[in-house]
Amino acid sequence: MDEILIAPCGMNCGICSGYLALKNDVKSKGIKMGYCAGCRPRGKNCAFLKKRCNLLMSGQVQYCYECDEFPCKHLNHIDKRYRERYRMSMVENLEYIKENGMEAFLEKEEEKWKCPECGAVICCHNGICFNCGLEQLKKKKQLYRWEKD
Repeated sequence: MDEILIAPCGMNCGICSGYLALKNDVKSKGIKMGYCAGCRPRGKNCAFLKKRCNLLMSGQVQYCYECDEFPCKHLNHIDKRYRERYRMSMVENLEYIKENGMEAFLEKEEEKWKCPECGAVICCHNGICFNCGLEQLKKKKQLYRWEKD
C-alpha cells in the first residue's frame, strides 16, 4: 500500500480494479478491463469528486476531511454506493486517516485486503486477487461485483 494511491475522497486506488488490472496486465492475459494508474499518479487528484469540488480543483485541500463540509453530499453519495456494493467506505477511510494517521491506515488496509492465498491484494470491486485469481476473474459474468455471500 502506498500513500500516493490514497485519493482525496478516501478511495484506496491500490485496491481498485483499474489499478490492479494495470499492475497485473490483465489485458495480456485475456481479460478486458480498463487500466488506471490511480487518481493522484494520473494528476486527476480525485476522479469521483474533483469536478464537483472547488477546494479539490484549486488544491486547497489534500483530503476531503480537511473541508468544513466533510462529508459533503457528493462524497456521501459515492460512499453509500461503495459501502453497499464494494465492502468499503471512503468516509470511514478518511475518518481513520484523520484520527490515526496515514501510516496506520496503510497498515490496516494492507491487512484488510491481503489475499489469504498468495499475499497480494484483493480487489475491492469484486473480492478477487488479480495475482492468483485470474481464472476466477475470467469466468465472472459481472467483473465489478462480489459473489453473493
